Amino acid sequence: MRTFDELIEEAAAVDVSGWDFGWLAGRATEERPPWGYSRLVAVRLPRAAAALDLDTGGGEIVAEMPELPPRMAVTESWPPNVEHARRLLEPRGVEVVAVRPGEALPFPDAGFDLVTSRHPVDPDWAEIARVLVDGGTYLAQHVGPASAFELIEFFVGPQPEHRLDRDPVRESASAEAAGLRVVDLQSVRCRMELYDVGAAVYLLRKCVWWVPDFTVERYRGTLRRLHDHIRQHGSFVAHSTRTLVEARRVARA
Repeated sequence: MRTFDELIEEAAAVDVSGWDFGWLAGRATEERPPWGYSRLVAVRLPRAAAALDLDTGGGEIVAEMPELPPRMAVTESWPPNVEHARRLLEPRGVEVVAVRPGEALPFPDAGFDLVTSRHPVDPDWAEIARVLVDGGTYLAQHVGPASAFELIEFFVGPQPEHRLDRDPVRESASAEAAGLRVVDLQSVRCRMELYDVGAAVYLLRKCVWWVPDFTVERYRGTLRRLHDHIRQHGSFVAHSTRTLVEARRVARA
């Protein structure tokens, strides 16, 4: 049985760029939403003339698509992910665009008939509506409210003021106000299990917004308590929340 120090040292050294969680195989599990987001996107992309994937991470979702539209662009703000996406996608003719959070998308109005995103950081509904053609579709899987909060609150304590962040009803209202018509909205709560403390270190290094000041040394005592919990109970259980959003661009006046 591997020691606490061995587990956290390995997880602290592994590369966390990109958005592939394959390193967690055998260390953690997470239920998948029933709608099969990747399959939905794979059906829609070949029907599009021009598509845009927002917050693409390392480009993994687009890379696994068997067929792409004539024009395919992606955006990403974290530099290591931008480079990862370029290596993965540019050989397939995908335009990889580095962006800054909060800034307007560097694309003209009505340039895309499909915009997708898996787990966008903070959807800018006005920009999404602006770059879509009239009748164009936004299809995305969002992180829902209080996702993985069992793990987050284990490290930082209760966060009642953030439990309603990413509420799908509020997001839907914001989308409608920006000029989109929401045609499908589904939510699900999925069970997560972590089987060793290294899985937590890896997740907190990759999902840096969960515990923004996380380092192994700063939270060593908390990691030790988590390690002991897993050894006693066999795993640490949390729950992710996911929302499927499909919206259409209302015709401009």
